[in-house]
Order: sequence, then structure tokens, then C-alpha cells
Amino acid sequence: MRELAQAVHLQGGSLYNHIESKEELLRRIVLEAADQFDAALEPIALSKAPPPQRLREALRAHLGVVARNRAWAKVFFDEWKHLSPSHYEEILERRRKVERIYQDLLREGVQQGWFRSDLDLSLATILLLSAANWTYQWFQPEGRLSAEEVADTFADLLLHGFLNNEERASS
Repeated sequence: MRELAQAVHLQGGSLYNHIESKEELLRRIVLEAADQFDAALEPIALSKAPPPQRLREALRAHLGVVARNRAWAKVFFDEWKHLSPSHYEEILERRRKVERIYQDLLREGVQQGWFRSDLDLSLATILLLSAANWTYQWFQPEGRLSAEEVADTFADLLLHGFLNNEERASS
């Protein structure tokens, strides 16, 4: 809290004039991050575009939020677990909302014949979110690829796999 106060040019105790507690600060940061993910993903969830296109757009939006807010993303993905039980449940529901967006998108893709009929929706959702959420650990905005290029690469790998076309035909 002292470091935070120093960063915003306040005395350590003065922060509590603006926030009730460390937990309230953590909750606010996590809720702000959740709001950003919701705002980025909800229009895609409501879109009538084909599921493969929406999957690519969802990954672009998701990684865009992470890339623009890496510090907040770290809190959203790691630190939220330290909230009290009532706030933990509140955030867990927000996180589940993001999971449902991806899982519904995948389910729709299966139902429309875009994705394999034997696709395990739970595992596929975990794979998507693991790839997207972990980027805060290694993504560098000034790096070789933009967030959008990383998202497109992830989408290509997830939609087309690792096998080349000749191997796909023989598998």
C-alpha cells in the first residue's frame, strides 16, 4: 500500500480516504478487468458471423484486453483468488461468464457443422482460455508479433491444427 500511495503521490494512510481496504482495491481492479473482457467479448457473442470467424474475433478481443492491460490482467488471472468468499464468488461468476461465451461459441460451431461433432466443449474451452489468459506472462507489445497477430496464430492453430494438409488426409 505504501508503494501504491507513493506512486500516486499520497501518504500511505491517505489511500484509505479513497478506498475502504486492500481487498476493496483488489476487488475494484478485478471488476474493472472483468468489465473490459465483457465489453470486448459480448458483441462477438451476439454476432451472427460464422463460429470460426467469431472465434478468431474473440481471441483478438481477448488478447487485446490483455495486451492493453497486462498488470490488470495479472491481477484478474492470479490475485483474485485472495478475495474473501463473497467477493471470490462474485468474481468467479464473472469469470464463468467469459467461459460460457467461448463454450457457447464452440457449441454453436459444432451444431452448425463448422467444428467436429466429437469436440469436447469443456476441454476445448480450457485450451482456448489457457492460451489466451497466459499471454500476460510473456506477451511484449514491442515484440515480434502484435496482439492481433498472436490471436490470429492461435486461431489458425486451433482451427487447423498442427498437421500439414497431406498428413490431415492420411490421419
